[in-house]
This record gives sequence, C-alpha cells and structure tokens, in this order.
Amino acid sequence: MITLYHAFNARSFRPLWALEALGLDYELKMLPFPPRVLAKDYLAINPLGTIPAFIEGETRMTESAAICQYLADRHGQGRLGVAQDDPAYGAYLNWLHFGEATLTFPQTLVLRYRRFEKDRAPQAADDYARWFLARARAVGPALEQGYVCAGRFTAADISMGYAFMLAGLIGLGDELPEPAKAYWARLQDEPSYARALAAQSAAAKAQGVAAGW
Repeated sequence: MITLYHAFNARSFRPLWALEALGLDYELKMLPFPPRVLAKDYLAINPLGTIPAFIEGETRMTESAAICQYLADRHGQGRLGVAQDDPAYGAYLNWLHFGEATLTFPQTLVLRYRRFEKDRAPQAADDYARWFLARARAVGPALEQGYVCAGRFTAADISMGYAFMLAGLIGLGDELPEPAKAYWARLQDEPSYARALAAQSAAAKAQGVAAGW
C-alpha cells in the first residue's frame, strides 16, 4: 500500500494528483501546515518536517517532483511518463523539475514572508515574487503548446501546474502572464485534478485537519 503524508494544497498535492491520474490505491494522511511546527510526531516520519512524505514498501521519498517521476516510471505503464527513447524525454525531465526548482522555490519565500512571518523580510518577498513572475513570462511559448512536452498530459504538467496553483493561493494568480493563466485553466479541466481536490477535502474532514493554511 502506498502512503502519502499531505498538507492541504501543499507541494504534496503533486504526488496526490499523480496518484489520482494513475488510479492507484493509496492511504492519505493529512497534516496541519506547517507540520514541523504543528505536528511534531511527523518528525519521526520525515526528520526535515517537510511535506510530502511518500512510503511504498521500503521506498521512502520526500521530493514532490521525484515522487511523480517514480509513480510514472513504476506504475504508469506508459501514462504520465515519457520513455527514455522518446525524443521528448529530455524536455519531460526538464519541465518536471523546472516546476519545482525554478517556479515553486521562489514562491515558498513569498509565502513565508507574506503569510507566516509577516513584516520580517517584505523586500525579499517582493523580490522573489518578481523573480517568479519573470520566469513565468519567459516560458510562455512552451505553455502555449497545450502541454509542456510530448503533446499530452504528463507528470511534467503536474509539476508545472502546481506552481501556478500555488501562485493563485499566495496572491500572484492575477499577475500571471496570459499563457500561464490559459495553461493552468486547461490543466484544471483534467478529471484527475478534481479528484485530487476532492480526496484531500474528504481526508481532511475525516481526520479532523483544517482545510487550508
């Protein structure tokens, strides 16, 4: 059985979305955000206190994009992933990790300094917001293709899509360039996205965890 430790709308939404896209059975354990502060017992699962934590048998993972790649490779049977001999393989890997390393990272600092540690570093929050938006503008031509690689929905779109989901959650959604807005709107039409939203809401209610941050 796959177990995913998840906080509402956190980075762990990526593997949750991938699990729903692949139709896999899993156990979803909801945590308050940030868990390293509000759920100290979680440190026994992931000493870093970060979300997600993913367990399947002896496999333990904590990086959201890597978990999506793992699920596509191990359980996708051609879905969500791109084969190594496919010409789109390099683009697939690039966008899969671009979504986290380049688009999500600066937003985590905006979230920290605008929501959790207000007034501590407002200039840093503003600088990283501009940093993120500049990169979102730079990748506009790739987003206009419909999907970022292989002409179909892949784990790379889940990674990229979450970055734009997060932008909306932290107040940057209206500032996104039009190609990013249109791309994100298309991804929200994926049935697996709605299923992932429903899964986290149902699990949060059942486990008595507040929905949201």
